Amino acid sequence: MVDWLVPFLAAAATGALSSWGVGGGTLLLVCMTLFLGVSQREAQAVNLLFFLPTAGISLLFHRKNGYLDKDTWRDAAPLGTAAALAGALAAMAVDVSLLRKPFGIFLLYGGASMLASGIFAPRGDGKCQ
Repeated sequence: MVDWLVPFLAAAATGALSSWGVGGGTLLLVCMTLFLGVSQREAQAVNLLFFLPTAGISLLFHRKNGYLDKDTWRDAAPLGTAAALAGALAAMAVDVSLLRKPFGIFLLYGGASMLASGIFAPRGDGKCQ
C-alpha cells in the first residue's frame, strides 16, 4: 500500500542534499542499492536517467550566464564522452560484485578529499565554500 513511500523519501532527501551541493545522485545510488534492494546496474541506470537531463539543463544555463569556458568544453567533451562510453562498456562486461569495492573506495576517497580540502568548511559569513 505504501511501497512508494521509502523511494519517495529517499529521492526527496537526496534531492534536497543535491541542492546544497552534495552529490545527490551518488547518495541516491547508495540508498537504492543498500536500502531498497535495487541492483547496482539498475540503480546506476536510474541515476543516469536523472543526471543526463539535469546536466543538459545546467549546461544551457551556465552557457546563458557566461559561466561556460568554451575552450575547456571543446577540449574535455570528446575525451569525456569517449571515456564515459568505454567505462559503460567495461561495466557491462565485468561482474557487478567486482565493481562494488572499487566504487566504495572511490566514494570514500572522494569524501575524504573534500573534507581534507576544506570544501565544507564554513566561510566568514557562515556558509560553506
